[in-house]
Amino acid sequence: MKKLILSAAIVLGTLTVNAAVPQTISMTQSVFAQDEFTEVALDAVPAAVKSTVEKSFPNTKLEKAYKNDKNQYKLEISTGDKKYTVFTDASGNIIKK
Repeated sequence: MKKLILSAAIVLGTLTVNAAVPQTISMTQSVFAQDEFTEVALDAVPAAVKSTVEKSFPNTKLEKAYKNDKNQYKLEISTGDKKYTVFTDASGNIIKK
């Protein structure tokens, strides 16, 4: 009987040692490429885009404008000391990003 209990203890002891083997976890980091915007002069911004900014965001000032290859505009506007970024297409339609 003692041999049976001793054998059971040894078997259970080896099972718990094997259960404690560390597992490796791999993590993947995803990077999303954004459309490249290049700065353009405020005079180069289409009138439709300027009109949309004036109508949609009254009492704001257009600070900087950027354009990408898809003919979309990234506009930095400000009111007082608050700054906002707005995305539009060339027709003045606001794009949600």
